[in-house]
Amino acid sequence: MQFTAPQFKNNAARALADGQLQKALTNVEKGFIAKRAAAAAALPEFDALRDKGREIKNHTLAHLDLYLEAYERKVTASGGHVHWAESAEDARRLVLDICQRVGAKTVTKGKSMITEEINLNDFLFEHAIEPVETDLGEYIIQLRGEHPSHIIAPAVHLNKEQVEEDFRRVHTHLDPKRDLTAPETLLSEARQVLRKSYFQADVGITGANFLIAETGTSVIVTNEGNGDLTQSLPRVHIVVASIEKLVPTLEDCSQILRLLARSATGQDISVYTTFSTGPRRAEDPDGPEEYHVILLDNGRTAMLGSEFQDMLRCIRCGACMNHCPVYHAVGGHAYGSVYPGPMGAVLTPSLFGVDISGHLPNASTFCGRCESVCPMHIPLPKMMRHWREREFEKHLNPATARYGLGVWAFFAKRPKLYRMATSIGARMLNLIGGNRGRIASLPFASGWTDIRDLPAPEGQTFAQQWAARQKQGA
Repeated sequence: MQFTAPQFKNNAARALADGQLQKALTNVEKGFIAKRAAAAAALPEFDALRDKGREIKNHTLAHLDLYLEAYERKVTASGGHVHWAESAEDARRLVLDICQRVGAKTVTKGKSMITEEINLNDFLFEHAIEPVETDLGEYIIQLRGEHPSHIIAPAVHLNKEQVEEDFRRVHTHLDPKRDLTAPETLLSEARQVLRKSYFQADVGITGANFLIAETGTSVIVTNEGNGDLTQSLPRVHIVVASIEKLVPTLEDCSQILRLLARSATGQDISVYTTFSTGPRRAEDPDGPEEYHVILLDNGRTAMLGSEFQDMLRCIRCGACMNHCPVYHAVGGHAYGSVYPGPMGAVLTPSLFGVDISGHLPNASTFCGRCESVCPMHIPLPKMMRHWREREFEKHLNPATARYGLGVWAFFAKRPKLYRMATSIGARMLNLIGGNRGRIASLPFASGWTDIRDLPAPEGQTFAQQWAARQKQGA
């Protein structure tokens, strides 16, 4: 995808002015928040499972090298092949080598954020191989030449009228009189077209929600069944997954699966949860002749042992963005990266550098909703603050912001001077606000007052009011 994180402010401004997008984004709040809350409330041990999930992932990350080696041994023993990719380019090249070796012309794909991260589709197109997205949301945005705006609902930024228009534009066989106004008819039309691709494909590519070291198994969860067809019908199945998807045992995987769907869509469990271990055996009725797993690093080992290691616990449920007021306002494309929302504000700088994605950790109200609903207890606001600190240390933020913080720090280190200055400042702002109690324009604060009024202080600072109350109570 085109990386536009450095233009986040411009992207956000366009998103706020897009009436259709603003209408579509209301579905995020309506469609996810209440369902997640109901699913969590219906499971008494939900919070205990969150604690257990954090424990499992922390243990795995602490011994990741051992579990990766164990996983490779099990995959090999089952007849599969493990390939190691340090970078996105390495992963793309490994996929291409396999496809070219078997003469693949068409590749079906299950929904995979990792293949989005490495920009696999464009790469395959450049080498005369057609990738076909089989997840309905991914298929829709592929028709539009777009990328996902949400990690579990890729087309959440669209309405059904736009989808119908794209189907009629691309599906030239469609009878102009056929009614496609109901979502079910759109789904049926997509299924008819995709069914041909399943049988034409030489290679099927999926991601993995989990990789199990105990058995060498890859696990995917879907609600459409497209992932099963993608990995069982072609001659070759390629799993592309990042190294932190490891869990030690089947039992560990089952524990976290109880959190995943509840946190993502409010379901007890996804409609399809598929475990794949190696290629087809002699007694199997179906399955691929070859099974390959490409394990991608792409900056993740650099996160181990750092203040951003907790981000590697993420299970890609999307709960953080479903509850984020900033995501609700601007949507996923504004972030200009594969990973939007709070998790993207932490992960994107980790993978691509804070120098080009420093706006994203600043796109937060720090309300804490993301951390409160994260099934893996990831401290997202704390890590966004760490990125802001890095940005400040590298002088990447505007000079006015740095100098302003420098002035504040000068006074903050001198409590008496700080109290005197804030007292004078509060009185002056109170006078400027007058009877309205709000300030419409203020020098050096135009970034705020150009688009909203600044509430005027009531005259006393908090410290003064606190001291006065303490006196009254004494």
